[in-house]
Amino acid sequence: MQFESVEQKRIYMTEQPVEKLVCRLAVPTIMSMLVTSFYNMADTFFVGKLDTQSTAAVGVVFSLMAIIQAVGFFFGHGSGNYISRQLGAGNTEEAEKMSAVGFFTSFLAGIVIMAACIFFIQPLSYALGSTPTIQPYTVAYLRIILFGAPAMTASLVLNNQMRFQGSAFYAMIGIVSGAVINIVLDPLLIFACGMGVAGAALATTVSQYISFCFLLVMATKGGNIRIRFRNFKPSLHFYKEIVRGGSPSLFRQGLASVATICLNHAAGVYGDAAIAGMSIVNRIMMFANSALIGFGQGFQPVCGFNYGAGKYKRVLKAFWFCVKLSLAVLLVLAVIVYLLAPQFVTAFRRDDAEVIAVGTAALRYTVIAFPLSSWMVMCNMMLQSIGKGLKASIVASARQGIFFLPLIAILPHLLGLTGVEICQAVSDVCALTVSIPIGFSVIREMRAADDAD
Repeated sequence: MQFESVEQKRIYMTEQPVEKLVCRLAVPTIMSMLVTSFYNMADTFFVGKLDTQSTAAVGVVFSLMAIIQAVGFFFGHGSGNYISRQLGAGNTEEAEKMSAVGFFTSFLAGIVIMAACIFFIQPLSYALGSTPTIQPYTVAYLRIILFGAPAMTASLVLNNQMRFQGSAFYAMIGIVSGAVINIVLDPLLIFACGMGVAGAALATTVSQYISFCFLLVMATKGGNIRIRFRNFKPSLHFYKEIVRGGSPSLFRQGLASVATICLNHAAGVYGDAAIAGMSIVNRIMMFANSALIGFGQGFQPVCGFNYGAGKYKRVLKAFWFCVKLSLAVLLVLAVIVYLLAPQFVTAFRRDDAEVIAVGTAALRYTVIAFPLSSWMVMCNMMLQSIGKGLKASIVASARQGIFFLPLIAILPHLLGLTGVEICQAVSDVCALTVSIPIGFSVIREMRAADDAD
């Protein structure tokens, strides 16, 4: 739907049926998230045709890419959440200032990350979980990937700011364009040009800059607020709001990266095949989780606009719709993936029986608990969108931080490789026990505020 003004969009977001709004916004956000996951999914697929060390190297570097993405999500979600609430309340000028602060700061942060990591690239590759046999491949891949850091962080800000304004379709176009180019360039550079794992990195970096350019163009369309350098007026107020709205994303994505690094170290005890097998499982689950997060992101602008407008019943109605629908879909998906786990793993590494065995077992353990994410993700999205930064951060940290990190240190000592394989599932069950009471405490607050009105 085309909007000629910010006010026209605000009226639409606060008056249309929430189920219709969520679904309309969720389709492009799901596609955007799925396509974003293709950046690494494609690399893993094509590099998997080379050798086990290259496959493991891509998995090792993914944890750093997740940290870079976490920075982008931090600024994107932090500024985007604030923008949606301000637009819902009719404060367009304030939203425009936040848009500029979030975008330009994220680009500068990407430059700092790139420079620092390139300088320490050798020790960094070991810190990420490389073994001596994997390390040369890791450095070759990582050195090129790092040049894409500024584009990666700034693109995620553009994507999320558009999404929080209800322009998920335009955000999707920018992301999809880069992913398609990445998928085309991967086989060309890896095999035709004989660049191997470095070709996969170059394909990803080039596609990220192309996507960034598309997103800059898309940000000027659909009644979105314009990003102008004259509005770049950094202040403690804006950065406080970014921290409040973006910290849950930073914790969620950042701790996921730390968890992957710890997982690589734990799996490395059992050889390169174990690292490769767990890396494949991470990619598959990342792809599935991307669809769930994309659906939740369709809910977030609906939540932000209506919470800012004081329409709490609409917020809760949208929340329960998302929880129920996502739970039903995840139950079906879990059954399918459990039954076809060997086929999914074999698609990435068909000629290494040890990798397939590790990956199949880990994938089956993980999907058993995956439906629990329907509540945890939607609860986190709601808390983050309405400005409950501390509670959202706790929920975001529980799954791959508060519980996963101690478990990955304990379970392998008790159960060996099986302890590595079951760690995520056990962590998910524990995290649910934290997210349920936190979520219901905020639901009760909104119900009480609505009754008072």
